[in-house]
Amino acid sequence: MKAFHASSVIAATPEQVWAVLVDGRHWTDWDSAVVRFDGTIAAGQKVTVRPEVNPGRAFPVTVVEFDPGKRMVWRGGMPLGLFTGTRTYTLAGQPDGMVRFDMEEHYSGPLATLITKSIPDLTDSFTRFANGLKQRVESTR
Repeated sequence: MKAFHASSVIAATPEQVWAVLVDGRHWTDWDSAVVRFDGTIAAGQKVTVRPEVNPGRAFPVTVVEFDPGKRMVWRGGMPLGLFTGTRTYTLAGQPDGMVRFDMEEHYSGPLATLITKSIPDLTDSFTRFANGLKQRVESTR
């Protein structure tokens, strides 16, 4: 099954990284992989992302977990769980005072094998996001 992952180590506090991560209306300022973002990132809220790899297609998701400064999970897909995409953002403080940021996405459901064949390789997009987040946070400290 397809899955994607990216990470970065950021010279900041988890709170500083979190503040940038949940400010979706400014994602397009620092993430070239996102061309438009609608909604407010908060527990239970729906947000819509339009990625650079497919700008004509909107991806609405719901924020299903929201643990400030630590972890956030988004989920979207088809009704009845036929296809579900789950994206997880994790922040972990390191002993050296840095923060490790991880972002991963995996897919599930009876139609996942079929649908994931049409999903492009998002590795570059994920890497740009992780690096863009790092640069944005470190430049605003």
